[in-house]
Amino acid sequence: MGKDVIVACDFDSKVEVIKFLSKFEGESLYIKIGMELFYAEGPGIIKEIKDRGHKIFLDLKLHDIPSTVMKTMRVLANLDIDMCNVHASGTIPMMEAAINGLTKKDGTRPILIAVTQLTSTSQDSMQNELLLDMPMDEVVLHYAHNAKIAGLDGVVCSPLEAKKVHDLCGKDFLTITPGVRIDNGDIGDHVSIMTPEQAKLIGADYIVVGRPITKADDPLKVYKGCVKGFVG
Repeated sequence: MGKDVIVACDFDSKVEVIKFLSKFEGESLYIKIGMELFYAEGPGIIKEIKDRGHKIFLDLKLHDIPSTVMKTMRVLANLDIDMCNVHASGTIPMMEAAINGLTKKDGTRPILIAVTQLTSTSQDSMQNELLLDMPMDEVVLHYAHNAKIAGLDGVVCSPLEAKKVHDLCGKDFLTITPGVRIDNGDIGDHVSIMTPEQAKLIGADYIVVGRPITKADDPLKVYKGCVKGFVG
């Protein structure tokens, strides 16, 4: 699996996302469908986007008891998605149950990754609100190691932690990094940010870019700039 730019289509309706994708005729994108769009439109939005030739990262961040996650993943396995995720804080048994549910009878499944800590979470909020007293990078690395033990393909982590995750879990363990911004871009809700060029240098496997592309005057131009900076 090579490097790729994932476009976060954080819209709340099919009309908006199809209007946006119409600006990319002839391009095959990797699209992130989050809770906002999936809950608004349901599973049908996946077929709409796949029929246009795009890959899909279904970003629902499952976090529940193992049996519930397993049953939910069985449902998601029937959708034509390429990647999905869970929260690593759900524990190793939950992540193992997720793989069990996601794997089809022929042994195939989408890429499954785990969220370590949200990039909107600061060290201060992690300690004072979540009562996790360890340094952020140690928590992220521990969660990543748990995900690897559970058999997942990789983790969502900030660009600042991608190299450390690879050093601990191996170069084939995927790092998917949100919080990527173009130069002078609005950082939005993210605390830990980096440009596509910087993310490439530290060895991220995928970058997730949302508003710098979706809110741009020329989304195709910005997207191609991100691809050039990250993929080369």
